[in-house]
Amino acid sequence: MPSFLSRSSFRVRWIAPAAGTLATSLALATAATAQQPAPAAGSARPVAAAAARSAPEKVTTVEGITEYRLANGLKVLLFPDPSRPTVTVNITYLVGSRHEGYGETGMAHLLEHLVFKGSTRHKDIPKELSERGARPNGTTWYDRTNYFETVAATDDNLAWALDLEADRMVNSFIAKKDLDSEFSVVRNEFEIGENSPGRVLLERIMSTAFLWHNYGKSTIGARSDVEGVPIERLKAFYQKYYQPDNAVLVVAGKFDEAKTLRLIQQKFGTIPKPVRSLAKGNLLYPTYTREPVQDGERLVTLKRVGDEQLVGVAYHVPALAHADNPAVQVLAGVLGERPNGRLYKALVESKLAAGASAFTFDLKEPGLLLGQANLRVEQNLDTARAVMLRTIDEVVTKAPTEEEVNRVKAAQLRQFDQLLADPDQVGLTLTEYEASGDWRLFFLTRDRIEKVTAADVQRVAKAYLKPDNRTVGLFVPTKAPDRAEIPEALNASELMAGYKGRAAVAAGETFDATPANLDKRTRRVKLPNGMWLTLLPKSTRGANIYGDLVLRHGALESLQNRAVAGQLVGAMYNRGTTLRSRQAIKDTLDKLKATVTLGNSGSSSTASLQVKREQLAPTLRLVAEMLQKPAFDSTEFEQLRTQQLAAIEAGKSEPQAIAVTAFQRRLRTLPKGHPEYTPTIEESIEALKSVTRADLVKYHADFAGAQAGDLALVGDFDPDSVITLARELFGTWTAKSPWKPLPRQFAATDSATQVFETPDKQNAMFVAGQTFPLSDTDPDYAAMTIGAQIMGGGFLKSRMADRMRQKDGVSYAVGSQFSARPMDREAFALTFALYAPQNVDKVVTGFREELAKLIAEGVTQEELDQARQGWLREQQQQFANDNEVASTLVVHRRWERSYTTYEAKLAEQIGKLTVADVNAALRKYLDPARTFIVRAGDFEGAKKKKAEEEAKKKEAAKKG
Repeated sequence: MPSFLSRSSFRVRWIAPAAGTLATSLALATAATAQQPAPAAGSARPVAAAAARSAPEKVTTVEGITEYRLANGLKVLLFPDPSRPTVTVNITYLVGSRHEGYGETGMAHLLEHLVFKGSTRHKDIPKELSERGARPNGTTWYDRTNYFETVAATDDNLAWALDLEADRMVNSFIAKKDLDSEFSVVRNEFEIGENSPGRVLLERIMSTAFLWHNYGKSTIGARSDVEGVPIERLKAFYQKYYQPDNAVLVVAGKFDEAKTLRLIQQKFGTIPKPVRSLAKGNLLYPTYTREPVQDGERLVTLKRVGDEQLVGVAYHVPALAHADNPAVQVLAGVLGERPNGRLYKALVESKLAAGASAFTFDLKEPGLLLGQANLRVEQNLDTARAVMLRTIDEVVTKAPTEEEVNRVKAAQLRQFDQLLADPDQVGLTLTEYEASGDWRLFFLTRDRIEKVTAADVQRVAKAYLKPDNRTVGLFVPTKAPDRAEIPEALNASELMAGYKGRAAVAAGETFDATPANLDKRTRRVKLPNGMWLTLLPKSTRGANIYGDLVLRHGALESLQNRAVAGQLVGAMYNRGTTLRSRQAIKDTLDKLKATVTLGNSGSSSTASLQVKREQLAPTLRLVAEMLQKPAFDSTEFEQLRTQQLAAIEAGKSEPQAIAVTAFQRRLRTLPKGHPEYTPTIEESIEALKSVTRADLVKYHADFAGAQAGDLALVGDFDPDSVITLARELFGTWTAKSPWKPLPRQFAATDSATQVFETPDKQNAMFVAGQTFPLSDTDPDYAAMTIGAQIMGGGFLKSRMADRMRQKDGVSYAVGSQFSARPMDREAFALTFALYAPQNVDKVVTGFREELAKLIAEGVTQEELDQARQGWLREQQQQFANDNEVASTLVVHRRWERSYTTYEAKLAEQIGKLTVADVNAALRKYLDPARTFIVRAGDFEGAKKKKAEEEAKKKEAAKKG
């Protein structure tokens, strides 16, 4: 669940392509009694018995991943990695929105929700997931549906996860009462998407580009289909596609391969292979609808309330398995890369747009290449559209250079390289390639991208970037159509026959990530200027290293009215130094295969990095250069200002941005000019317009330095070499203005309610919260942590989720958050919900009633046990992730802590909590009289619509 205190977390930016149905959330299970029909006598049972006796057949091994096949048709992929203390179980069903028939749109996605409602042996799946501390989800896309859970790598957890997926493969309830409650939750998810002009415009482009193929239909489906699908039809869909001969099971992480294979045979091997026939209606036909060759440019226009302008274009291109696809992917990079892509240069650098990009939908059957741009209201949309199309057309005549192509290839190959270092992510990524025909396409695509030349890119540009093959809008008749023939999708299994791939990435050591072991490995060193290094060396998969850097700046007096300048300084770090350009920085990082993210909060500069051992030194040198020698190029500064203005202005009519900004302002009421003051959206716009390049230069001159800094590294490195290098790069770097912690003072909140009207927005935002005096070292902190978990934490298993999602069915995303600062006695608790504005009374009432009930009646022993178990297991996963450990080490050094003195102690306190402890803390700190509410949405529009519907009913009753 994203943090709902970040304004940016509410924006689904047009510049980023939508991802499926945006990784759809899971639904809570409820009791159900529906059972699957018994197998027919003399058919399925003998098949099941034979399957159980047959050992899994080994098919092939590629780069450490081994494929097996069970007798019932189940494909199994095993990717062991003993260096990680977690294991991911991912089951993929080869069914998505591409397979839906008339009236069935959204059925694959709706079924994804219902599969979490329980099965014969697992009646309350969200409860089990929370108790195990799992990191789970289910997602639906055009070609597939998948479910996964990442858990601590124990035999018991692995057996449970495999049993869960085996049982709900054929024994999920798929009950009418669950459908009746869940369809409104899915509908709310639909409504959330309807708030985003960028997402809706993308759907319109897709549906206009694909007249017949189901890729033109959004995975979430038509609202009427979601609301009207009969349970019998949904259950038949489930029984047809959720079978072992239509599924791929991936297990990745720390496990014993032989033992796991036996366990998979035990859990899945007894599931009978279905007897498929025309009479039974369960034959699996390859989809045979093909999109006709497009015979003219098309145009679609979307008109809704908003504060930015968007333009997009789509071209039909071959499927993922086709030999042309990698060149098409590189072509998209040549067009859309930032800052050197042709669209970026033509639109952003010329100030015709705030942002521009290009990307591809790489699918089992022919997909799309898309280009897009977002503009501020005062920029000219017609001009931007004309320049965009001319720039794309020119790729055919103005061939891409080898430099352009190699730059894009370096960035794409870096992503493959980093992905292979993380088995959990590989286990999930294989879902997409298997759905496109064969999981080994992942490796073949990498191999093919390596071989792409500038001539290949120009060739595919000539073949597919034809004006008659694009969708921008209306059909335009022409006397001489220039149509693009799109090749058929290939047989991926034949294509991959005999493919061996490369040697598997070297695994790291087996590291037991306990507080004692983490502290034992950790080493702290103080540099001459006062900066601290915290180092945790260990052998990792692919020799990976994660790092976190924090440089604290200034004091309350010196930082007054300089927050915006500081934030822009952070955004300018990667836009050029006095030694190299923005593009040179990006090229260097791609060559180093390093990922570096820099920023500034207004009172501190930050950097995070991921890099391999052999490239750590040059990467740290580059980070130091970016932090110490930013160029503050005038052109880059103006581009950044335009982009940030566009992003903020786009939130002027968005319920989430409006509500979150108002909530932050009430949570901490600080004077304007304070470094941590939250400005209104209008104030943010004005501040961005007023700030100058000179303000940034002066901010850096005053505050740049490392004497109040921390650098933490976790991974495969030599500590002594790092210490020597850090002394050279940071050891004498001192800021002119000294650092002093910002003073904080607790301020109690009241019970006021703020309401903001956002016309023409189908989804609304609710945030409620209060402050109270508490630090994360207080005796009550453990009890409040678990109390907040019960109130609205966990994986959709909480008081608020049970009420608003499961019982009332009014919110797709609902939860609570609790945070307390180290040392300072300043904490807050909040509850958020996304919902349709017509349901505002149910949301407000539900929140107030559940809060009052929690305080009056308290929590139960069962709730305490479940929340405690889930929290402790989630903590174990935090210990296992090196990037999270690096961030934690910085916090530890700042507050003079360690894993044994803080995390282990907190876990011990949580382990000893009683129901009385939790209830006492909740009653001590939570007070409805000090809980304020902020809500934003089209409430007047909802009232008007309701009144119109009631009037129609009365009129109909009179006529009747």
